[in-house]
Amino acid sequence: MYGTWWKNSMSVAMLAFEAQGVIAQRMMLVGLGGPKVQAEMNRMVSEKLLAAAHAGFQIATGASQEAVISGYRRKVRANARRLSKP
Repeated sequence: MYGTWWKNSMSVAMLAFEAQGVIAQRMMLVGLGGPKVQAEMNRMVSEKLLAAAHAGFQIATGASQEAVISGYRRKVRANARRLSKP
């Protein structure tokens, strides 16, 4: 019983830490300015809308909390990798 709760809690905590890293990377990009900023901001908004819709669909079709959380973490990690490239 507590195993699933603990695992999901740790996954949500990790998602929060990973998301903060992506937010920091995006803020640095905004601070630097340039043509990439507008494209990144547009991408960020469209990704958030798509991710929320996907999570809603997953929940509506009976997916587990773990599946929803891991989907978000996968997207956040992909953004972190993409933003860390020069």
